[in-house]
Amino acid sequence: MHIDVLSLFPEYFRGPLDESILKRAQDAHLIEIERINIRDYTLERHKKADDRPYGGGPGMVMMAEPVIKAVRAKKEGRLNTKVIYLSPQGVTLNAKMCRELAKEEHLILLCGHYEGIDERAIDSVVDLEISIGDFVLTNGCLAACVLIDAVARFIPGVIGDERAADEDSFEGGLLDFPHYTRPEVLSLEFEERKVPEVLLSGNHAEINAWRKKKALEKTKKCRADLYEAYIKS
Repeated sequence: MHIDVLSLFPEYFRGPLDESILKRAQDAHLIEIERINIRDYTLERHKKADDRPYGGGPGMVMMAEPVIKAVRAKKEGRLNTKVIYLSPQGVTLNAKMCRELAKEEHLILLCGHYEGIDERAIDSVVDLEISIGDFVLTNGCLAACVLIDAVARFIPGVIGDERAADEDSFEGGLLDFPHYTRPEVLSLEFEERKVPEVLLSGNHAEINAWRKKKALEKTKKCRADLYEAYIKS
């Protein structure tokens, strides 16, 4: 998969996209991530890419022209591209959506800044608006990082054991079950909290039943909406 990230501040991405699993995925050429400065596509001699909004109001709005030019430049020569605008007004990102996006060949992620982007640019070049939650960030860069990380997990080879993605929270309609780690000598009991006996039994049927029970309890406690949907299904 090739991902182009369009932003006014491309240096923002150097930390989170160049570490850990995402770095290894790029080194293995499973993902290619390119950072593009939208200012490079403005004709304004001071590289200005935002201005005051029509109708008045606080803040600045990103101009339509450089945004459209940047998107079209990155789409050129590619047949299958999905352009996503990271926006509080978008549909809420979820695991199912990430799994579907992982099948795409080319994603262009458009990061909003200030009060957002001129609607004419959105109407012209954006295929989908996505939000990562019901809150507002200072810019769309962090939201783009979240989307890249969440989508990358479903690209074959990115995670060492692909079963991990299939068994995580939301995949079966429930939240994840509790996890406990070895080594036994040091961690069977920690601060008077013990590893559940069932996990030491070696009985996989009992372990799976315990994990399902705990996942149900966690979901009911923390996400009543998911629990009710699961019970109905």
